[in-house]
Amino acid sequence: MELDLRLLRYFVAVAQDLHFGRAAARLHISQPALSVQIRKLEHVLGVEVFRRTSRHVELTPAGQAILAEATRTLAAAERTMAVARSAARGKPGHLTVGFVANAVAELTPVILEEFGRRHPHVDIQMKQFAFADPLAGLGNGDADVAFVRPPLRPDPAIEWCPVLDEGRVLILSERHPLAQYPAVTVEMLINEPFVARRAPDEWRDFWLGVDHRDGHAVRIGAEVSTVDECLEAVLTGQGIAFTQSSSQRYYSRPGLAFVAVKGLSGSTAAVAWRRDAATPLVNEFVTAAQNVCRCHNGAPTQFPLR
Repeated sequence: MELDLRLLRYFVAVAQDLHFGRAAARLHISQPALSVQIRKLEHVLGVEVFRRTSRHVELTPAGQAILAEATRTLAAAERTMAVARSAARGKPGHLTVGFVANAVAELTPVILEEFGRRHPHVDIQMKQFAFADPLAGLGNGDADVAFVRPPLRPDPAIEWCPVLDEGRVLILSERHPLAQYPAVTVEMLINEPFVARRAPDEWRDFWLGVDHRDGHAVRIGAEVSTVDECLEAVLTGQGIAFTQSSSQRYYSRPGLAFVAVKGLSGSTAAVAWRRDAATPLVNEFVTAAQNVCRCHNGAPTQFPLR
């Protein structure tokens, strides 16, 4: 029996939500119909993928093993469709570029222009990812290449090279007493509530400045998944946050203040790719990013994630 991609999409949706009702709503089908499709998938695979009770849904060991491959399969199918659409428009290639927040700031359009000059017929799709995926789609194949900001969870399949170094600043409501300071220290912020990113621990901790707190626990005022959610939490006084300095140029709006932080390490932005999916177009995009980097910052160095 052939495996229907639609069944995999249903499976991944339920695996992401671990809730049939929410997954069904997101898929725009009824919950009973979704349950039927999941049972059909289990029949095709010959294994149970979820354990269900009236109150709880969890992946079985088989479901956990299948999830990563199912995600990659769906991403590959999307890329195949993108290539077909590009070919139908007379374009010989397609590249999905993942990013989080403002990518690599002002260098982003410069890199895209450099690549486009060399490959004018390649269709480029910029795809934004939430804080939960600092690899911006590389891990599951949703992106061919990505703009990322270390620290990243070690992954031998991922390689990256730096493009931009910039400082980190404090973002806070302009009504906050510290908004009037020209600069602050981390010590001055120890008892302040912070807006935390819903992200892997190493990334979450970096943006909370954990390494600069001398062991003091972080007081969390809000947790957010996107830049817009972060800005709203700050504007409404739920907390303060560290961000890259270019955010002031990209996200400045009434009610927000940006303050320098003395002694806080900076943020590196990089271009990243999968070793096992380094197609000629991916390599050409990385080369374009490196060329732009040389013009602005000097020669970059490649750093495997080990």
